[in-house]
Amino acid sequence: MNKRTLIIGSGQAAITLVRELRKLDASREITLVTADDGDFYSKPNISNAFAAGKQAAELVLTPASRLAGDLRLEMLTRTAVASIDAARREIVTAQGRLGYEQLVLAVGASPIPLRLAGDGAPDVVSINNLADYAGLRARLAGKHRVAIVGAGLIGCELANDLRLGGYAVDLFDTADHPLGRLLPPGSGHYLRDRLVAIGICFHPGVKPDALRRDGEGYVLIDSRGRTQRYDLIISAIGLRPNLALAKTAGIATGLGIITDKLLLTSQPDIYAIGDCIEFDGHFLPYVMPIMHGAKKLAQTLNGNPQTLSYPAMPIVLKTPACPTVVCPPPPVAGHWEEVLAEEGTRALFVEADSGEACGFVLQGSFTRERMALAARMPGLGKPLPQPA
Repeated sequence: MNKRTLIIGSGQAAITLVRELRKLDASREITLVTADDGDFYSKPNISNAFAAGKQAAELVLTPASRLAGDLRLEMLTRTAVASIDAARREIVTAQGRLGYEQLVLAVGASPIPLRLAGDGAPDVVSINNLADYAGLRARLAGKHRVAIVGAGLIGCELANDLRLGGYAVDLFDTADHPLGRLLPPGSGHYLRDRLVAIGICFHPGVKPDALRRDGEGYVLIDSRGRTQRYDLIISAIGLRPNLALAKTAGIATGLGIITDKLLLTSQPDIYAIGDCIEFDGHFLPYVMPIMHGAKKLAQTLNGNPQTLSYPAMPIVLKTPACPTVVCPPPPVAGHWEEVLAEEGTRALFVEADSGEACGFVLQGSFTRERMALAARMPGLGKPLPQPA
């Protein structure tokens, strides 16, 4: 017997799950509730949209009206969910209550606020969805100089994209090289040098302290007491899973919404997927975990429980100035072994006990080794190689 599946969210996790469910069951009753307009787009495409000259509307892959018809689902757009009544198996919205037999939270993550002193602090922008991108394009019309705070994945991709789009870009980070949490020093400095070579000004070991308005622009004061003027400040210091809705149902949370290997939360028949979850102690705000998770969860919701473990999932950085692939190692003792060359870098993280590689970084021409190296990696939830 088909169960009514209610999904909260309309991003990549939600829509990928619906598509996987439809492969298994053409008649299942599916309702999708979203606070936004429900148009489907690929969030990673935002990171290189400026260089491609794309307006926000051009990034929409499927409008909500067509999506609902194609996937045969009821879609409630512009409908915020206030709370979950787990005891009654209902969600509470401004338009009323909706019942469910299976509930899936695909509520995503939000940018971590950048804390600054000064009257300009409220004007700092973050880019996390299509509406944010549309707002950024509007704010940058006729402007030239941009500061980006945070040289992680999004910060580096956005800096590269804006620079190729013709903007002067300064990139700030407290680490001494970009992707300080993911890259060993040699690879980090290689990326830094290539970003600098295209005209990005990198400020290592520096954080902004205050931002004050100055006419139509801003003056930024950094931790070294320096002042510089910009047309716009963008924060890219990271994402934080959206937990408020889960907490209304008494669902266990930590870094994210805690799930087991079926993607089931601590409440019966309430599941979670995507950027909002904590899986096996990890927060994985990337596309590949969504794709793997959606296939398994669709089977589980369809009555065929499937436990989830992830293969190695290399992260491809969209920085044309420096093609980079990262497969982060698990949190184990070990060391990096780096090969540095003019044409790129190759770094392997070697686990101390086994002497086997369990993570890697590839840059430049070495990125061609991605698939071969990924096949050797342990993945998440799988055991590390054991000593011979």
